[in-house]
Amino acid sequence: MSKQFWNPSFHIEPRQGWLNDPNGLCQFRGRYHAYYQYAPNWPTDELKYWGHVVSDDLISWEDLGVALAPDIQLDRSGVFSGCTWVDKGGAPDGGDLMRVFYTGNVVDTFDDERVDWGREANQIMTTSENGLHFSPKKALLTNADYPTSCTLHVRDPTVWEQDGCLHMLLGARQRGPADTDNPDARGDFGSVLVYDSHDKGESWQLRRTILPKNTAVAHLVFGYMWECPNVIRMGDREFLAVCPQGLPSESYRWQNLWQAGYFPLPAHKKIIDIDAVPLDNFTEWDHGFDFYAPQIFTDEGGRTISIGWMGTFDHSYTSVPEGMDRAHTMTLPREISLGQDGLLRQHPVAELDNYRGEARVLPCGESLVLDSLAADVVLEQIEDGDAQIWLNDVLEVFAENGSFGIRFAQTEAGELASAGRRTRGIRLASLDDLRMIVDGSTIEVYANGGAEVFSTRWFPISDKLTIRSSFRARSSFVYPLIKPTR
Repeated sequence: MSKQFWNPSFHIEPRQGWLNDPNGLCQFRGRYHAYYQYAPNWPTDELKYWGHVVSDDLISWEDLGVALAPDIQLDRSGVFSGCTWVDKGGAPDGGDLMRVFYTGNVVDTFDDERVDWGREANQIMTTSENGLHFSPKKALLTNADYPTSCTLHVRDPTVWEQDGCLHMLLGARQRGPADTDNPDARGDFGSVLVYDSHDKGESWQLRRTILPKNTAVAHLVFGYMWECPNVIRMGDREFLAVCPQGLPSESYRWQNLWQAGYFPLPAHKKIIDIDAVPLDNFTEWDHGFDFYAPQIFTDEGGRTISIGWMGTFDHSYTSVPEGMDRAHTMTLPREISLGQDGLLRQHPVAELDNYRGEARVLPCGESLVLDSLAADVVLEQIEDGDAQIWLNDVLEVFAENGSFGIRFAQTEAGELASAGRRTRGIRLASLDDLRMIVDGSTIEVYANGGAEVFSTRWFPISDKLTIRSSFRARSSFVYPLIKPTR
């Protein structure tokens, strides 16, 4: 049965129904807008709309309901994922204009595969002067416009401006070679299509296709589909983010049903100019049970910010306990920065600190009890050695034997809290610092300055939070989080 204290205060969730991929993230005319895949009539109907929330600080969100509905023939089976590009000064009043790009889904068959027939993937644009009301929809690309090497799985546009024109990335599924002696190169495989526009997105021309590549084999299968492509630009460095579907789970990586990560490019290399990415440097964003489809945008202050879907399609467990009337949340907004090792770091945006209450010391070996499931736990300068933090004696964050991760207790309470999940872990040589955000039924764990992240849903039977730690650290504090007033 659903419990009110499971509802988060700082994470975006639907007022009812189903939420998945974040869409159209932007700061527009001073306010933050987050759209998302939304099935308001779930579980009886899974037809996707765009839900819409707005915020002044990325933490306290106002729900504005449905923004885009599947109301034309070209999106009649769902308004699928997409992005916004803010056209500076492009509105008739001289202000900024929001240009929205998304995939209109059309399904003409009940065949579950719908790879080479029975599907339309239409890239559509609409505009808005306020983020609330939108112009008539315009079709930009349809099945006939994609390379013949692609299946009908082409979706999730992301658009940005660079070198004097607009560029678009589309996730795609390429037809694999039918005859090859290399088992690693058989089957369909993921790719990214790159398009250019010189008229603010009104028309598009194919620039190139980015393929997976390995030095040993020309083109390897690295998942059968790459969804939700994104570009991250940090000084002279660029990163191609994708969500590969179909990677095999291994002991210390790729443990979710579908993955989300990025490929670092060499310095001064641009995504718009590459034809392939090496597979050995793919880096996962998040190792937790509930994470997929992050979208990245740059705000008006120049920060690179990411929000991901805190949910799953995995059938081996669920993040929707029986009786809930709403499914899934977003992650906290995370600022992305560049580490000295050339990889990316993730941190909850600094605005979250404004909601901290008075710090409380977390003594090693003792329990600390809070009155609600809302806390920011920070450990700095952690000493070497195996140790754990327990939350309500059901969820454990552990560092032991050169590994780091999260796991649920093998108890009845752990079964209820985890909805059938057990362990996620990675290899980690040392743990220097640790931060955990608990917000109702959401937990996000950041290690080593945000180099490693784990996100999970949990559903404890108590509305209080009990924290017990065996970590020895120079400082260990718990900040109760004060719920925003909306």
